[in-house]
Amino acid sequence: MPKTLHVPLVDAERRHPPARARTARRFGGQSGLALVAGAFTLAQLALVRPGLGLGWDEVVYVSQVSPEAPAAFFSAPRARGISLLAAPVASWSTSTELLRVYLALLSGLGLFLALRAWRGLFPMRVLALAGALFATLWVTLFYGPQAMPNYWVAIGALAGVGYFLRAQANSFDRAALWGVGVSAALMAWMRPTDAVWVTLPLLAVLVCVRRWRRWPLLASLVVGLAAGALEWVVEAYVAYGGLRQRLADASLVQGGLGWNLAVDDQLRSLAGRTLCRPCTAPWPHPAVMIWWFVLPLLAALGLAVAVRTHRTATTLLPLACAATAAIPYLFLIGYAAPRFLLPAYALLALPVAGALVHLVTSRSRRRRKVAVPLVAFGLAGHLAIQYAVLNHVVDGTYAARRDWARTAAELHRLGVRPPCLLTGYEAIPIAFYTGCASAQTSGNNANTTRAEIVRTAGRLPVAVLTTQGGQPPAYARTWLPHRIADVRIYVAPAVHGERGGNRATARIAGLARGTWETPSRTATH
Repeated sequence: MPKTLHVPLVDAERRHPPARARTARRFGGQSGLALVAGAFTLAQLALVRPGLGLGWDEVVYVSQVSPEAPAAFFSAPRARGISLLAAPVASWSTSTELLRVYLALLSGLGLFLALRAWRGLFPMRVLALAGALFATLWVTLFYGPQAMPNYWVAIGALAGVGYFLRAQANSFDRAALWGVGVSAALMAWMRPTDAVWVTLPLLAVLVCVRRWRRWPLLASLVVGLAAGALEWVVEAYVAYGGLRQRLADASLVQGGLGWNLAVDDQLRSLAGRTLCRPCTAPWPHPAVMIWWFVLPLLAALGLAVAVRTHRTATTLLPLACAATAAIPYLFLIGYAAPRFLLPAYALLALPVAGALVHLVTSRSRRRRKVAVPLVAFGLAGHLAIQYAVLNHVVDGTYAARRDWARTAAELHRLGVRPPCLLTGYEAIPIAFYTGCASAQTSGNNANTTRAEIVRTAGRLPVAVLTTQGGQPPAYARTWLPHRIADVRIYVAPAVHGERGGNRATARIAGLARGTWETPSRTATH
């Protein structure tokens, strides 16, 4: 008989419940998780709203499959998983609203399936509360309907650890074994390096702890990671000079991986800075940060409760995976983005929910009298703050993306229409909105030379974008300047006729893929 780790299943506490009770409990549990996931989807559509235009990183991912504009330069750290996830809509429709609704529905389904992976390991009320805690963070709501990979790494992490524990508890649970592999593949498909960090504790216990050692489970995990990362690795050799070079380029994009204390940067970003680089923003109000300090305390309480109830593994393992998932973004890069910690938040939600349920269901009536109003007040305040930050972020994001759309409309008015090329300040998102290709000669998105841009300007509409106080490159200083909002536009002399049009269009497509002269393969992360 194969050896298995004894991970107690909640449902095993009653050995032979009546069939009606089993059915009611199963339906009640499933419906509770479905209610949380459905509310999460509706909250995204109501609070973030489908009309939100695509952001900078979204443009890079969506442009790989969208007919709206040539594909933007794809930097070394990026993986194509989210592009392929968006492809069923983005490949044939240019409607941002349709894409948002599709991703919101998909993110709700993903949350439901990830929570469902934990059934039997935690009581259903704990799972429902954990889902609600994770789903009501402003960063989860904001990125759920976006074409960004971090939310999906979080879903893969949450589901993967749950399936891992189920497979350890029952060596005959083939569904759990498949769940581990699929979850690992999802994470690696979205962000290969994040997948490795998340699964380090799982790999460690399988290799180093004899009573946890199960070769089929190890094979499922490793094969899942390899399958998800396969395209990224192959692309490294095809387009980036090899795997080692791609990893080096990815590190360069992030400012060089090494000891960088970014805890304070993450704290500053809690007030709604979607990218804090450089992170010189003032500290947010203490009320905005307090949940971040309460989070590890409640997680520790959840672990203590689990130890006392002999369910240590079910709580310790997600805590360990949350810790390793957070390490690179707290200690190894010199900037912050709240979305980077989504996998850690998803995994921490389980022990935190367990701690809160323990507090409000204490056997001591005196403790309950204190705990229930305290927890209710704390959660109400937390939700209010999360909503306020989300509203602030959404309003600011709408304004910024409307500016891009207005700049694109002005470029069209000036005669810069597809096929065309933009370079300079915020060229990647504005080019997508305009239907143009984008190119840069320096910085993290450098993928061509000035001479090549000048040659293109002799065949197609080309524009250089700068800030109001910025100076155009030397080759564009004689081009006709225009101004819209905070952007100055320098348009190359108009091209008459269609000479070289087809060939130039093909060269622009090549530029977007990075197949022209390429002095650097770095880009924003």
